[in-house]
Amino acid sequence: MNIFSLIKSLAKITATFVLVANSAFAAGGGDAYIKDFDFSFEGPLGSYDQNQLQRGLKVYTEICSACHGLKYVPIRTLGDEGGLGYSEDQVRAYAENYEIFDPELDDYRPAKPTDHFPEVVDAGAPDLSLMAKARAGFHGPMGTGINQLVKGMGGAEYIASLLAGYTGEEKEEFGTVFYENTAYPGRWIAMAPPLYGEDVDYDDGHSNDLKHEAMDVAAFLTWAAEPKMMARKHVGFRAVLFLILLSALLYATNKTLWAPIKKRAA
Repeated sequence: MNIFSLIKSLAKITATFVLVANSAFAAGGGDAYIKDFDFSFEGPLGSYDQNQLQRGLKVYTEICSACHGLKYVPIRTLGDEGGLGYSEDQVRAYAENYEIFDPELDDYRPAKPTDHFPEVVDAGAPDLSLMAKARAGFHGPMGTGINQLVKGMGGAEYIASLLAGYTGEEKEEFGTVFYENTAYPGRWIAMAPPLYGEDVDYDDGHSNDLKHEAMDVAAFLTWAAEPKMMARKHVGFRAVLFLILLSALLYATNKTLWAPIKKRAA
């Protein structure tokens, strides 16, 4: 089988996979509507918007942290390059907003930058440290990775769609109130709407309507799940450039080495 036949076969296999995956989505997950938001970090050259991450942290701190923890995220990473860009003093001041139980003291103390965001147990809500990664790509509500590849839809879109997807309808079953949400599989979720718009006041004067608050906290949770995403992108981009250059050099070398032999054969 020559290279052209191989490429043609791979194209047929890919097309078949796309059709089957889309059919599966239409049959099983069509009741969940995930909107394709335009995030700055999407694509091979995308990067985190530092101001958006800081706004998202504000939404998380003032709204989400009451029920959801970030137990896998060290507070010191708020000052990492490519992230929120806080200074050491800002990180230290932010850490003091929390109290951490210290086994050595057998008591609570103000958190330090070396501590992790506290875990929230009493509310019974899921930890958000890896939520964006857990809901991205093949693990997302779409059931396949097609929308991740074609539209760039992943965990951030799911989170933003969920936060902005409440319709206002409610129902009660077995003593539990459920809220209709267009992004949630099955459309009914036990979590009450956490955001309504204008829930927080942004220091940079950015719009704080429901859509932007949802996008900001979704971007922050994406960073929390993948703080080194930008570094990986830069490494991958350099690797691709290196491979392109290497391929060009190998092609030129091959032509140079075989040119005399081809002349004699002709």
